[in-house]
Amino acid sequence: MSNSSSITKFLLLAFADTRELQLLHFWLFLGIYLAALLGNGLIITTVACDHHLHTPMYFFLLNLSVLDLGSISTTVPKAMANSLWDNRAISYQGCVAQVFFFFFFISAEYFLLTVMAYDRYIAICKPLHYETLVGSRACVHMAAAAWGSGFLYAVLHTANTFSLPLCKGNAVDQFFCEVPQILKLSCSDTYLREAGLLVVSFCFAFGCFVFIVVSYVQILRAVLKIPSEQGRHKAFSTCLPHLAIGEGDSSPPLSGYAANDGTWKGRRHADKELPAGTAPGSRDMVDLLVAVLYSVLPPAVNPLIYSMRNKELKDALKKLIQLIFGQQQ
Repeated sequence: MSNSSSITKFLLLAFADTRELQLLHFWLFLGIYLAALLGNGLIITTVACDHHLHTPMYFFLLNLSVLDLGSISTTVPKAMANSLWDNRAISYQGCVAQVFFFFFFISAEYFLLTVMAYDRYIAICKPLHYETLVGSRACVHMAAAAWGSGFLYAVLHTANTFSLPLCKGNAVDQFFCEVPQILKLSCSDTYLREAGLLVVSFCFAFGCFVFIVVSYVQILRAVLKIPSEQGRHKAFSTCLPHLAIGEGDSSPPLSGYAANDGTWKGRRHADKELPAGTAPGSRDMVDLLVAVLYSVLPPAVNPLIYSMRNKELKDALKKLIQLIFGQQQ
């Protein structure tokens, strides 16, 4: 293939080379996807219907659930369809769309987690100024900034990736169109462009990570000064899920992309195209597991983390479920 314009489709990585294992992968991903749909759907419905949850914290949580649904719906349904129909193909336009929406949802979610850390910091460390600093208009502006930043970040990555000439085949060593894997197909010297983009990405990610850590250090110091044990427990119950999700959502993508960048430099001269039925090797299996950790599991696990330690949300969920089943009876 002389350039990317001659590529009409990409071949995604096969999870297995036997039909039984392909179907096992389909059912496993289906279960995770349904869990993500159910968990995030319940949170969105509960927050939207219960007026007691119409607060900044739950407004941001609703946005987070929408982003989780978007991110897992970008990659998992296509992977399930490919395993079910024993097919590895994704169109060039579909791959571009997948890269764009994946970066859009993932980056917007990370920016939103930074906003949520700021919200918890103001609520606990400066409660008297909370209504002034985190009003309804400010919440909308911060959420819009997170979504807008994610959009710009996705445009930057997508434009940079697909503006490069691709001449080393069309086999992507991942179950979705992942940028480092697509860059391995480039025939031009893209090291400086990719390094520059990675530096920008890591600067944004590291800046958000430092802000989240500093915010929660200040929150921890303020919580430990609360004289009431019940007050400390309530503060921890609202902050620990944020911190757990922020750490879980940020670490795997950063480490995964760093590892993929290193393997790309070492393997960028591997000029052969993998057959469509080739199962992943040991190196590809590591990349595959890392990708599952940061792209598939968080959207399914995040609702569970929030609901386990949030009494208000659990009570609202119980009322919603009782209302639904009461109407059916």
